[in-house]
Amino acid sequence: MPTTPLRNTLSRRGLLAGGLGTAALLGLSACGSSESPSSKGSTGAGFPVRVKHKFGTTEIPAAPQRVVSAGSCTQDYLLALGVVPVGITEWYGDQPDATWPWAQSALKGAHPTVLSADDGFSFEKIASLRPDLIVATNDGVNAANYAKLSAIAPTIPQSGEYDNYYEPWDVQTIAIGTALGRRAAAEKIVRDIHGRFAHEKASHAEFHGTKAIFLQNAVYDGSVLASPAGYNTQFLTDLGFVVPRDIDVYAKDAQAYIPLERLSVLDSADVLIWATEKPSDETALKKIPGFDRLKAVREGRSLYTGGVLSGAIYFTSPLSLPHVLDNLVPELATALT
Repeated sequence: MPTTPLRNTLSRRGLLAGGLGTAALLGLSACGSSESPSSKGSTGAGFPVRVKHKFGTTEIPAAPQRVVSAGSCTQDYLLALGVVPVGITEWYGDQPDATWPWAQSALKGAHPTVLSADDGFSFEKIASLRPDLIVATNDGVNAANYAKLSAIAPTIPQSGEYDNYYEPWDVQTIAIGTALGRRAAAEKIVRDIHGRFAHEKASHAEFHGTKAIFLQNAVYDGSVLASPAGYNTQFLTDLGFVVPRDIDVYAKDAQAYIPLERLSVLDSADVLIWATEKPSDETALKKIPGFDRLKAVREGRSLYTGGVLSGAIYFTSPLSLPHVLDNLVPELATALT
């Protein structure tokens, strides 16, 4: 199985438990949506506030003081909004305090309790942290788990408007900001990031219509894993790139499993972006028979991210997306000049 967790229709907790724990998916980019959840009292810091979601409506009676990040990646949303959680659920990466480099400074020296996702939600440990808000907006919360979590504290799960594991980052930002009484700040974060994508797209005419494929870091069971057009590639399409449909025939569970004997389908792209995590990943890829004959490889347009950038792409959060723009855009521009 892949060593890189994927955001697909399977539970990310299940993926990690199944041995997918060394690199997270790409989803970077559901940046295209600007929709926001319905709420009452959400235009300012006045409480109570209410947030609608898949299982009904959660009311937060007062400004939360002890917030637990129970979902994958939700620590970034809280930190972006100036709230340091008392507990953070580890998705992958084994980072200090389960917080990646792009978000470390937002901890302000704090060391939240790190919760394990290996066996699902850590209900007892979450309860021991005495939270007054639990955030799990992008982790496929089911009705039974929602009942258990909401019995501990007011809980914000996914909206129910999207796939359980594909809640767009901007929708999550507004929902979490509303729950914290910081909706205005959340809306500004969303505007600013969308604005950055628009600026980079306008500044790079060479991106427009250029075909790009985003791939995992290695060969798994005789296949390379690529992301078809959709949630996992919106960070590219928001910059003006196009994901070729040629890979769709190999798609399953939000990934395209391309057999090595069909590797030449990657020639449908002008640029290949591999989510490598360490130098040995790149070395191993280059040993694949036929890899050096791929058009993008021959023409110097095959990019290898390294661990932190691949993690930022996979997180698709208000804090990781600026890191992606700062680091990937220059590489893409250089490759296309």
